[in-house]
Amino acid sequence: MKDEYRPVADVIATRRSIRKFSNEPVDPEVVRELVTLACKAPAPHHSRPWRFVQVMSPEAREALADAMSESWLDDMSKEDRSVLEVEKLISRSRAQVIEAPALLVSCLALDEAKTWPDERRKLAERDMFVQSLGAALQNLLLAAVERGLAGYLKGAPLFCGPAIQSALELPEDWQPAFLALLGYAEMGFNPTVRQEVDMGEFLVDR
Repeated sequence: MKDEYRPVADVIATRRSIRKFSNEPVDPEVVRELVTLACKAPAPHHSRPWRFVQVMSPEAREALADAMSESWLDDMSKEDRSVLEVEKLISRSRAQVIEAPALLVSCLALDEAKTWPDERRKLAERDMFVQSLGAALQNLLLAAVERGLAGYLKGAPLFCGPAIQSALELPEDWQPAFLALLGYAEMGFNPTVRQEVDMGEFLVDR
């Protein structure tokens, strides 16, 4: 029934990036519903530039975690980080990927983007599609909150797209962008109170 759903403003106001989940599983059909709503997002040229991979099997999770870890380890080898710090970061990232009750890899598909002859318009065209993916992910997160789920985004795929493509055997034109990790919040979680928005900082009238 319609009156069972929470007001949109309430869902937006109460959404948080929650990283601690209970052991309760997430029904894959619920994830499919969330992706359906994600695909209602606005997009340029009447396109649908979003692709999602629901990573379910332990083997696929391990392959994804390995690919991300190896890429990140290579990046961090060029930085001034201690061995203990690197191990801690890699271990936490692997645990997030392996243990999330539901895990989606969101990808950007640019097959319907216009091929402009100059770099300025090519970049602007890509920006439109990237922002559309952001809108789709926001749809997904808000729909998750409305259904009692919690979750957060992880931008690591932006730094190791080819490795993830290979690990999950994705089509070449699926560009990994964000992980969406979903689940039911751990018992006792209390979100922090957000500061009031200062309109003078974020909104200017002309």
